[in-house]
Amino acid sequence: MSEQPIALVTGAAQGIGLACAKSLLEEGYQLVLADINAEGVAQAAKDLGALAGLACDMGDLDQVNAMIDTIEADFGPIAALVNNAGIAMPGDFLTYELDAFDKVMDVNLRGVFVAMQRVANTMVEKGIAGAIVNMSSINAQVAIPSIPAYCASKGGIMQLTKVAALSLAKHNIRVNAVGPGSIDTEMMAGVNANPDAMKMVMSRTPLQRVGEAREIGDVVAFLCSKKASYITGETIYVDGGRLGMNYTC
Repeated sequence: MSEQPIALVTGAAQGIGLACAKSLLEEGYQLVLADINAEGVAQAAKDLGALAGLACDMGDLDQVNAMIDTIEADFGPIAALVNNAGIAMPGDFLTYELDAFDKVMDVNLRGVFVAMQRVANTMVEKGIAGAIVNMSSINAQVAIPSIPAYCASKGGIMQLTKVAALSLAKHNIRVNAVGPGSIDTEMMAGVNANPDAMKMVMSRTPLQRVGEAREIGDVVAFLCSKKASYITGETIYVDGGRLGMNYTC
């Protein structure tokens, strides 16, 4: 069993999830990484010296529960949970398939609820003053017509975070969310390569640059630290000022 507190980060093979893991490592956590990409998460775990890199589909509830059972049995209880794994599956609203809608909800919302509930029960049982951070999005507040299920799921994350925070406050478990704006990850590669698309992004970003994954990771690590000991039920938007705008240039 590890003497250092354990943090579980989902969707940690790359991008924002990997950045969260790196920031939590600097905050003194021992890491367990999870991702549907088995090879990628194994390599990420090796690179960071994590306790384990586990393959898990967050849309498969049996896999989620089995993963947490394994972590608790092999390493001990989880003190910080970062629910970062998510999918978008874009499509036209009028023809959007219900199967796609359900798949996005299973990963982005249902899986998050299951992981939170499972981890929180152990925190309560063990008397752990834990921290849970859910990855939301500016699309909890503003919508993009081509990603209906994603927008709905992130709106759900905002409310689920509040519900969990209120429910778990008496156990000294804090629950917050982080809502990224335009972040320089593989998902933005196409935008970065398209001057017209980048011009549109800059027109709605007052700081006039895309964010770095590390800037999300550092906010997540802050929320998992004692420095955020009086913060719960909040969604912190890391978006370069985008949500504050009421027009685009």
